[in-house]
Amino acid sequence: MLQALIIFVAQLIYVPVLTLRTITMVKGMKGKASALGTLEGVIYVVAIAIVFSDLSNYLNMAAYAIGFGVGLYIGQIIEQKLAIGYVTIEVNIMNKNEPLTERLREVGFSVSTAEVEGMNEARRFRLDCTARRDREQEFIKIVSDYEPSAFIVSYEPRNFKGGYITKAMKKRKEKFLKNKKNVS
Repeated sequence: MLQALIIFVAQLIYVPVLTLRTITMVKGMKGKASALGTLEGVIYVVAIAIVFSDLSNYLNMAAYAIGFGVGLYIGQIIEQKLAIGYVTIEVNIMNKNEPLTERLREVGFSVSTAEVEGMNEARRFRLDCTARRDREQEFIKIVSDYEPSAFIVSYEPRNFKGGYITKAMKKRKEKFLKNKKNVS
């Protein structure tokens, strides 16, 4: 019974670490991905070694499988809370909505607007924004409050260069380096 508990807990740690390692790898964070991969490997070897030490112990196998499933759920929750990276959000609305654009800018979103042509030459307005992923739901809520029937789509950009976000990141990096220098 103790072995099954150890396996279950190991899976509860292993799978979220696997999730985070995958995310950091996709985001190009080589150092963090390597460290998480090492931790992942150690946990995996320990858990699987216990399972393989007695293949007639179905409780250990069940603990491994159930722990894996619960670990996936926990890993997804952690990923959503961390919201690493950026998201590009496009909003299509029927009419130009200056109060909406002003509100989004007021709370710190960079918003570009354009008049676009929809189906049957219908005029629409598009708002484009790139923001940190942890602010995506805030953006969508504001848009929904002002334009309940807006069409909103978001996706994760792989790379970007220039613009409001790049300037803001540069300022944060300079501030970080200055603070780090003052601490040393």
